[in-house]
Amino acid sequence: MGKELKRIDNAEKKPLKQLLACRRPLRFLEAHNGISALVVEETRIQQEDKTIEYDGIWVSSFTDSAAKGIPDAEILGPESRIALVDEIAKVTNKPIIVDVDTGGSLAQFQYYMQGVQRAGGAGVIIEDKSFPKLNSLDPDAIQTLEQPRLFAQKIQLGKKTCSNEFMLIARLESLNVGKDIEDALGRAKTYADAGCDGIMIHSRSSQADEVLEFAKKYADLFGEIGRRPTLVCAPTTYNLITDEELGRSGFQIIIHANQMLRSGYKAMKKTAEIILSNDRGFEAEISCSSVPEIFKAVGFYALKDQDLRAARLRNLSVIIPAARKDPIFQNMPKSMISISGKTILDHQLSTLRSVGLRRTVLIRGYEGSQLNRDDVIFVDNKEYENKHSLHSLFLASDHMRGGFLLVFADILFSEDIIRKILDCDADIVLAVDNSYRIQRTDVRKQLDLVVSLQKRSVSYRTLTPTRMVEVRQIGKKIAKEVADNEFVGIAYFSQEIAQFLPRVYDDCRLTTKGRFHEAESFGMASITDFIQELIDREFTVNGLEVFKGWMEIHTPEDVKLAERELAEARGVKV
Repeated sequence: MGKELKRIDNAEKKPLKQLLACRRPLRFLEAHNGISALVVEETRIQQEDKTIEYDGIWVSSFTDSAAKGIPDAEILGPESRIALVDEIAKVTNKPIIVDVDTGGSLAQFQYYMQGVQRAGGAGVIIEDKSFPKLNSLDPDAIQTLEQPRLFAQKIQLGKKTCSNEFMLIARLESLNVGKDIEDALGRAKTYADAGCDGIMIHSRSSQADEVLEFAKKYADLFGEIGRRPTLVCAPTTYNLITDEELGRSGFQIIIHANQMLRSGYKAMKKTAEIILSNDRGFEAEISCSSVPEIFKAVGFYALKDQDLRAARLRNLSVIIPAARKDPIFQNMPKSMISISGKTILDHQLSTLRSVGLRRTVLIRGYEGSQLNRDDVIFVDNKEYENKHSLHSLFLASDHMRGGFLLVFADILFSEDIIRKILDCDADIVLAVDNSYRIQRTDVRKQLDLVVSLQKRSVSYRTLTPTRMVEVRQIGKKIAKEVADNEFVGIAYFSQEIAQFLPRVYDDCRLTTKGRFHEAESFGMASITDFIQELIDREFTVNGLEVFKGWMEIHTPEDVKLAERELAEARGVKV
């Protein structure tokens, strides 16, 4: 339906300096709020055999101010910019470079740097004008440059304030106040000596000539002194030149600095006029994104899917048939076998609840009085000596209506298997495993084997550790060389399919005479016999192939093996 709700983790973000090592110009686009940042994050185009996207996000003083209806004259304080960085960092893994104007006083600049880094920024650009500055794109504004020596002191303080990965880029305003390229180059050298990580040459000219000339002389200058800070530009006014051409001229970061806000303002203004002109909103719809498109962009559908999943988990029952007497563990129900100080049931409930499954129904029979706790719904099977697991399962038919997860009473399993089986988009899913072929050969119990429509490759190694197959046959009497997998003892039945199961069961109970699949009678039928009946009635039964992550407790040796593995998982030597 919608995209997955994106999980943003600063630890996943590549440092800007690491991206610069790719030796191609990085393209940044301005964003002024969360949704514009999502547009930058998600915009991709296919060009020949490669996908092109933006490398990072630029947070502009101009667009931050304008988005708040305030002139770009260093009126907004650091708090506004830091809050915007925090807002954008929540929806992107791309590096964020932040315009911090002149940085204010030395103390303000130190606070600014720390705040931007904590909020998720990758670097700042600070311009060498005196506080308070006016926007550089206004040709009539009176601009005053800071003395290079004082600006260099600010750079030195900034570099001491933040980590080595955080970039401090000095923006040169020489060309915008009528000074020549030599002045800009002199400032660039002074700022590089002070330790800046990058130099941005800014120009409001409609032609790229002086910027390209600066880039050529910049390369020569820093070829002489050895250290070359990253070269940055923002081709807002000289926009006929391509990013590729700028890259060939030596620019490593290219910032498209305000187009998102300007295009958004134009579109909003037009929409507002259309609604007024027509006295209704219908005519404006052609200029608007649809509501579902916005829902998708901000992850609303993903959030709704999560809510639906949570609701499904709340309604989903876990049914554990545990009524029969075990031939080996004869003094207790198998659910009560102790492993590392906890019963099998304790282990199962802990795993189930870790994935959000709270409603557990257990069918008890043999030594049922040993099974008594407040957090489980118990159903009693008084005929456990004469009837098999299928009868036990359908004693809990009232708990099947919201869909259910079937779990055998004698297995331990990982969260991963449960999550994967619940994520399957199918009505009936069995967890199956083909590792039985390479397990120890002294297993006395007959296995529940599976034959699938799709055959597993002869090789056990695969790039797809889990896959869905269609189950065509299941039972204990299938030859191992014919089978593909073993049924683990975990199965999912959706709410849609669960409504049919009691009807199929009642039909079989009333009409079956004699054998029922592998069972001598319907009363002695197992759950796998019923699954085979569903297959024969053309219900689609899927198998989710898993490998490892579960264990059947069949013998005292299995108990010891489970205890050893649990101890190793806790880092305890045994």
